[in-house]
Amino acid sequence: MNDGTLQVERQNASLRIQVEEKLRQAIAEGRFRPGDRLIERELCALIGVGRTSIREALRQLEAEGLVTSYPHRGPVVTLITYEEADQLYKVRAILEGFAGQQFAERGSEVEIRALAKAVEEFERAVNAGNSAILATAKNAFYDCLMSGSGNIFARQMLTSLHNRINLLRMTSMNQPGRLLHSLSEIKEIAAAIEARDALRAQAACKLHIEKAAKVALEYLIQNVGSPRT
Repeated sequence: MNDGTLQVERQNASLRIQVEEKLRQAIAEGRFRPGDRLIERELCALIGVGRTSIREALRQLEAEGLVTSYPHRGPVVTLITYEEADQLYKVRAILEGFAGQQFAERGSEVEIRALAKAVEEFERAVNAGNSAILATAKNAFYDCLMSGSGNIFARQMLTSLHNRINLLRMTSMNQPGRLLHSLSEIKEIAAAIEARDALRAQAACKLHIEKAAKVALEYLIQNVGSPRT
């Protein structure tokens, strides 16, 4: 059977993926903030691609929850509510605590060295104060953490959560003092994993997320409104 309808254009797919990643990165870096309109013609000029690629990428980001489309307004960067953020961080704390525990118990020496290198890269990014480098370095750290856990399902779920958390990450890291605290927290995570102390690693991961959640939720109360009571 030779059915050409199942064939794909590899070059076009590759281009779409590149556009998706550029837009995700721009959102993670805070270049596009929650509530910002994503105007097709402006994105075409900014990224240097046609409207078809932009529309396909926006549809994918909408499926991931990063973009919301409104009638007569078009796509905007998703506004995350207090309740949604609270739920996201609680689930993330459980999953990352598990990932840290599994990494300490099962991670290879190569993966532990990769995690240590990711921490060093994040520290350099903190010292440089560049938001683009910060977002990339923090994502690299989490990527190492998820890989080292050895659990593909935890990784899949955390990747989905991280895409949504990226809507808040730069606002939380930009709060006074948060970056240095974040650096200290991930150093503790790496130290616990290197020591093969699973319970310490689990606790360090959960504490890191709880601290980040506190800052992000306070930001939402101040800038979006109080949670429902």
